[in-house]
Amino acid sequence: MWAEPAIVYEGGAGDALTRCFGRVGWVPKGFVADRPHSRQHPHARTITELRDIGRAKVGDPSLNALPQMDISGTSASTPLASAVCRRHFVIRHTGRAHTLGIESAINYGDLERLARRRLPRIMHDFIEGGVDGEEGLVRNHSAFSDVRLVPKYMVDVNRIDPSTTLFGRKYSQPYGIAPTGAAGLFRHGADMMLARAARDANIPFIMSGAATATIEEMAKVAPDHGWYQVYQAKDRGIADDMIRRADRAGCAALVITVDVPGMAKRERNMRNGFSRPIKPTLSSKVEALRHPAWMLEYYRRTRREQIVPNWVPYAPAGSTSEQVADFFSAQARDATSWDDIARIRKLWPRALVIKGIMHPADAKRAEAMGIDGIMVSNHGGRQLDRAPAPIEVLPAIRDAVGDNMTLMLDSGIRRGSDIVTALCMGAKFAFVGRWTLYGVTAGAEAGARHAVDMISKEVGCVMTQMGAPDIRTLGLDFLFWNTQDDSKRNRLP
Repeated sequence: MWAEPAIVYEGGAGDALTRCFGRVGWVPKGFVADRPHSRQHPHARTITELRDIGRAKVGDPSLNALPQMDISGTSASTPLASAVCRRHFVIRHTGRAHTLGIESAINYGDLERLARRRLPRIMHDFIEGGVDGEEGLVRNHSAFSDVRLVPKYMVDVNRIDPSTTLFGRKYSQPYGIAPTGAAGLFRHGADMMLARAARDANIPFIMSGAATATIEEMAKVAPDHGWYQVYQAKDRGIADDMIRRADRAGCAALVITVDVPGMAKRERNMRNGFSRPIKPTLSSKVEALRHPAWMLEYYRRTRREQIVPNWVPYAPAGSTSEQVADFFSAQARDATSWDDIARIRKLWPRALVIKGIMHPADAKRAEAMGIDGIMVSNHGGRQLDRAPAPIEVLPAIRDAVGDNMTLMLDSGIRRGSDIVTALCMGAKFAFVGRWTLYGVTAGAEAGARHAVDMISKEVGCVMTQMGAPDIRTLGLDFLFWNTQDDSKRNRLP
């Protein structure tokens, strides 16, 4: 137990509490002077004092002279905002923060915090980071918040059916797991853990072209739920052979990622030394020592195995794991052309999806070339920082291709309501990347399953609250009308 340490923060009251307790702008129940630890937030410390000390400096006598701010009675929905910026607040709390276990995680933010606790900063920043100033990351999420959903009541919602048929296969949910490269660096065996979680939940799992497991391994684990994402190699023969391997493995769909025409400026990676080869900075090395569980797993297991095993057959014979990874970096992610799309369309016999389309003109051309589906995506905000959020361009793409193609969306999804919003705006399916990756990183296979279960429950809850018991009923009439055009769109038939 700690003896009521005093912590001084600069900023508003909400900001001070955020920095101390990892909360954003509000005080959960139990964070008051006279109550014990809240059962709703078992990882919280209990505040015993929160005082506005103005612009006083640490050690100033006014620290002990000003009265305590009364925060009793605050609730989870009560904002704590200060009208004066750049002021100081002193917070005293008792007790070491309780450990938040995977079973206690109730949302995306909880899983992210658990993963951050496990991972060295260099690894966490690789997952969480964007590109340039990371404006795109903020835009991806905030764009969902700008859309309002209008509920319909007096509807029987005792039975919710979120099942969705996609490319002739019925899945239990309207979402799947997006490709996330290098997942095994964050949790050994993560790719197959995610594949098993997807299989058991009856949702699709897309293996990344930079996966830490092979296409053939995925086919054994999830033969009916595995898709494969292919990156163009400079040697097109390599990409073609991978496509043939995915065909032999029985992958239900092939995904061509087109939104990585070159390396982006990912500043977190640059500062941390996450590159090929990895050259961590001194501060990154020192900080990593604070994460012994990850360090032990990495040095005992992960670094002894191939980082990108799907590329082993194409690297020079006898290459080490690092040499194969270097070969992958030199070959992969070459810009994809429309000629490549035409070639792959001839090679691949089943559903073919292009991931990364953001422009209606590209969508129309893909339709003309016989592509089965497109995934509206900006690569999770990791390539072009000034790109719009996928949810912002989805309506224009929907209007361009109508029902002639299967529209899917990823990037920025942190709530089940985000998935439902995408479906109302014209997508038939959505994919999540960081959400499930944080789950498996934090809690291994149990964490992957917990993340999937969490997302499914959120989707079901939102459908219930909207009065939409069948996923097929979601559409434009559930969207808030705030312009003349919207009003016309939402009028009664």
